[in-house]
Amino acid sequence: MTKDLTVGSPVKLILGFAIPTLFGMLFQQMYNMVDTMIVGKLLGSRALAAVGATGSISFLIIGFCMGVCSGFAIPVARQMGAGEHGKMRRYVANSVYLAAGFALVMTAATGLACQGILTAMHTPADIFEDSWRYIFIIFMGIPATFLYNLLAGIIRSLGDSKTPVYFLALSSALNIVLDVTLILWGGLGVAGAALATVASQAVSGLACLWYVHRRFPILRLGREERRADRRLCRDLCAMGVPMGLQFSVTAVGSIILQTAVNGLGSLYVAATAAGSKLVNFLACPYDALGSAMATYCGQNVGAGKLDRIGRGIRASLAVSVVYAVGALAAMLAFAPDCAVWFMDPGEGQTAELVGLVSQYVRVATAFFFPLAVIYVLRLSIQGMGYGTLAIFGGVLEMAARGLFGWLLVPALGFGAVCFASPAAWICADGFLIPGCLYCIRRLRRQQAQFRRTESLTAREPVHVHSRARWYADPVQLHRHRDRRLTAARPHRRSA
Repeated sequence: MTKDLTVGSPVKLILGFAIPTLFGMLFQQMYNMVDTMIVGKLLGSRALAAVGATGSISFLIIGFCMGVCSGFAIPVARQMGAGEHGKMRRYVANSVYLAAGFALVMTAATGLACQGILTAMHTPADIFEDSWRYIFIIFMGIPATFLYNLLAGIIRSLGDSKTPVYFLALSSALNIVLDVTLILWGGLGVAGAALATVASQAVSGLACLWYVHRRFPILRLGREERRADRRLCRDLCAMGVPMGLQFSVTAVGSIILQTAVNGLGSLYVAATAAGSKLVNFLACPYDALGSAMATYCGQNVGAGKLDRIGRGIRASLAVSVVYAVGALAAMLAFAPDCAVWFMDPGEGQTAELVGLVSQYVRVATAFFFPLAVIYVLRLSIQGMGYGTLAIFGGVLEMAARGLFGWLLVPALGFGAVCFASPAAWICADGFLIPGCLYCIRRLRRQQAQFRRTESLTAREPVHVHSRARWYADPVQLHRHRDRRLTAARPHRRSA
């Protein structure tokens, strides 16, 4: 079951693709959010702080894994849009080999390094042991993270955004059951929450694997298509690694900020943890729009329909404005009620913690539209094939959060923590807006150059064919032009 995003109304296609993806994002956020809520309710604010202290490290590593998998899906979407099904299957096979290699190396490296990272971040002594247990188990589940996100990305690149949601719904329910079972009845504490997350992610990944095998005959590989191809692996890494690095680069700033928050004490660590989980949950619609735009742009670039890219971006931003206003209104009214979800009412510091969480969430939602611009434009740029360029937006985010963490949080306290992310979003937008316009103009120039090259050897100008790799690097376009001109010259007879 595939879906073509190159024909029809852009806004209808994007919303039709994004809404099922949104439910998937909501369920995926529930993995971490439910852990945080159950830990806070059953184990108290100290355990909540222990889980929250690992959030930036988790974002650094797990975000890289998810970004790499999303990047691997972009060449698959391009070949789907271009109608090159054989080459699409070769990309799928090589993405599996690369994902397995990344998972093996990263699991070993992070398992060895997590204790040193927590020490370097000045994690408070009263939560250090629980923080280490939680993040170590999460890192041991990196293969499950790769399994689900790679298969879900491939399924979405073929136009099916609904099926991964069903499996995430199943695994989210399983996650809740396992959380309560392992924490309340098993007595495993924060380790039980981590085990529940990993096990649930593995279930969703295995479900996707079963579905791909049963329902996608287009992905059944022949013997030649299974072979590892160095050039295809380079193409996949050129898309996946920059996309993963942009998450990691952004996470470096979050780690610097988290280090500064750790210095304020475990109460502020808990408030930041609960507030960030709630903000991430509220931002899921933007994540879904971004994922839709990556596939939408990838397919339309492959089909040579560049005029549809701008229309899709404008439609996504218009939807984002409406949601940003609604989210802010909701949090102005209900932020304290939402904050209570993460707390044990019997603790003495509950009222102060509710106030801190409400302040954090309200400030963040007031700047939701700049966050929406990041998601829509960054994923659009990656879908157009300029993943390396999108990294610079992450660098600006990192710099802004790092500046707040080093200078402003020690001087101004929790108020600076609340404004750190909005400042980072605005800085990133200052690069991504002109960067997106540059990518569209460059693709149009390449398309026009390809048409001129084809017309040199044809009686009539040749329009861009859906299978033509006109969106390749300009160097390849020049080589293509030289080959066509050479072929068109009449051969001279030797004397």
